[in-house]
Amino acid sequence: MSQQSQKLFFPLIWLLMSAGFFYLSYFIPRENFWLTFLIYSALYAGMLGVYFLSNHPKWIWLFIGGLLIRLSLLLAIPKWSDDYPRFLWDGELVKMSQNPYLETPEGWLQNHPESASPYLENLFDLMNSPVYFSVYPPLNQGIFYIVAIFGDLDTLTGILVLRLILLLGEIGVFFLLLKLFDRFRMPSKNLILYWLNPLVIMEITGNLHFEGLVLLLLLASFLALCKQKEGLSGGFWGLSIGMKLLPLMLIPTFFTFKKTRASLVFWIGSAIAMIGSFGWLLIDDSWIYFLQSLKLYQGKFEFNASIYYLLREVGFWIKGYNVIGEITPILSGVTLVGILYFSWKRKPENPMDLIDLWVLIYLFYLILQPVVHPWYLIPAFGLSLFTNRKAFLIWTFAVIFSYQAYSDSNYHENPIFIAIEYTLLFATIYWDYFRTSTKSISTT
Repeated sequence: MSQQSQKLFFPLIWLLMSAGFFYLSYFIPRENFWLTFLIYSALYAGMLGVYFLSNHPKWIWLFIGGLLIRLSLLLAIPKWSDDYPRFLWDGELVKMSQNPYLETPEGWLQNHPESASPYLENLFDLMNSPVYFSVYPPLNQGIFYIVAIFGDLDTLTGILVLRLILLLGEIGVFFLLLKLFDRFRMPSKNLILYWLNPLVIMEITGNLHFEGLVLLLLLASFLALCKQKEGLSGGFWGLSIGMKLLPLMLIPTFFTFKKTRASLVFWIGSAIAMIGSFGWLLIDDSWIYFLQSLKLYQGKFEFNASIYYLLREVGFWIKGYNVIGEITPILSGVTLVGILYFSWKRKPENPMDLIDLWVLIYLFYLILQPVVHPWYLIPAFGLSLFTNRKAFLIWTFAVIFSYQAYSDSNYHENPIFIAIEYTLLFATIYWDYFRTSTKSISTT
């Protein structure tokens, strides 16, 4: 595309995408699946259009364009997820010097009627998990506390403060990606795939999920590792675990990567970060209730699964009931064995091999899980931009089919839509890992 054409095309596509994100965030409830799907698909197509028609885009204009889209969503009430009331609730309890791990919201209101307020009662009514103990790690609780301080007992203000914190994290991700792409001589246009990706914008800025901060910390760990700062790398990795537990599964990769396996400062940095992140759980035996919630979420809930759903159907056929309690431990064991095997088999020799292994481990983990919320994909998707793998890029589109469940009053998942999503995903996995000899960009 000529320079003159680009000057006309990009402002037009940015205006159309901005309108699409605005309309989707402020006016379309998640129950309206077909309109959601139509606008989301158009936004994804717009992102790809900008990517394929760009030659050497100036990062500053790309940054400003994506930032303005995000800023336009600042006052939107999350419509795709109702997790935010729990975030605000936990923050208020911490602000009142209450331990958010010791009581469920339902139990807290019953046991502390004198401390209840109209604000907390409203959050309770909005909450999707009032009978469960908090499952959010202490680092999350620290952010919730900051939100509560500045939120001033107002839901919209709390949402705004939380959104600004997550937006700062997104800005950090942008510049870390830019720096790393430059370091490894990768095209800066790859930024488009993250910065304008509708899943990223909707689930982090729109719906207030913390996976963007997880990606920020993983990228910081990776950059520090590339700069031979192993202690700092371990610290950032430990903090990513403190933000969301999932990066803990990357630990075998550090044992098979020579630079970290033999680095005492890496492991010291990791230990300090994790002790600082989780040591708070020792207060009042909070870890007992925290682990109880984790076990409950792991063994009770189902959403947007693939392999698990197939095994569940076999269980129905053989035993006549839902065998989630029997399947989940088996899949967890298979996941652990698979992670150990891939880490041992691949033995990454340089940072780019390592990041390609991280992407594979995330992929293997997610396709075996009974619950795969769309925002779970974001850290692995961001990491995959350093490889030639396309599975997570395609999945950031295909995962929109999972939102069909919300169009049903009973949240019933239509197997046709799940089949479409995973057919697209597994076809891309076949292309990435079996049909071609695609490898990560190997460079030191």
